[in-house]
Amino acid sequence: MTYKTILTVRSTADGDHTALTQAEALARRAEGHLDVLCLGVDRTRVGYYDGGANAIAINAMMERARDEVKATQAAVESRLKASDVPHSISSAITPLGDISRVTAHHARFSDMVVMDLPYGAEHGPEVEPIVEAALFEARTPVLVMPKGTELPLPPKTILVAWDESIEALVAVRKALPFLKTADLVRIAVIDPPQHGMERSDPGGMLCQMLARHGVSCEIDVLSKTLPRVSDVLSRHATDTGAEMIVMGAYGHSRFRESILGGTTRYMLEHAEVPVLMAH
Repeated sequence: MTYKTILTVRSTADGDHTALTQAEALARRAEGHLDVLCLGVDRTRVGYYDGGANAIAINAMMERARDEVKATQAAVESRLKASDVPHSISSAITPLGDISRVTAHHARFSDMVVMDLPYGAEHGPEVEPIVEAALFEARTPVLVMPKGTELPLPPKTILVAWDESIEALVAVRKALPFLKTADLVRIAVIDPPQHGMERSDPGGMLCQMLARHGVSCEIDVLSKTLPRVSDVLSRHATDTGAEMIVMGAYGHSRFRESILGGTTRYMLEHAEVPVLMAH
């Protein structure tokens, strides 16, 4: 098993190119194919304008979306012109509310989606639904890249966030190509439940499963000494020199995490190393 089709999605010609650079590197290492989807986003809010102005406003926004997607595609073509990686560049113009459907259609045929962190002042509102469409509708793992970071290929030390959830297990299985080539995989278990199925050996069954794939594992049982689980994970990644974190995405509902916060939401906002997520 390896990642043969790598997808990244861009909705602007400017901004950070961390995800595009990493996607190209992944495709090169796997001798695979890089797909780049360029989106022009029509941000018209139907019903916001009065009847007379609505058609004019919609037409203006459509023209703007066409110009944006042309500029984005030209910028990507320029960056990949001299690339030795087989690649294809496609484009689409979509209303803001239809981004998920368009993205999921492309992502479902990919082995991995590589994206920049979706939150931040430099990102538009379309980046969040792109990431979520890949996770929920396409069921494709997403590698999110903090700005300016680079994932060594292969990564030497990987941190797996383990909480016995199906989301975490799916992420581990999707990350196997990385885990099998790492020097060490650290399974982090934070405050394991006293009455859980794995209470006598937290992370033991996962470690056994990975060991049978030839993965070198260690289990780190950690206390929640910081306010958020994500804080503990981030600090442990720094302390152990982990180059990537593997974790399940959205164990709670997206709505709950958007209002109350959560581990997935925080990592998508503040991660300092690349994070591979799956749902």
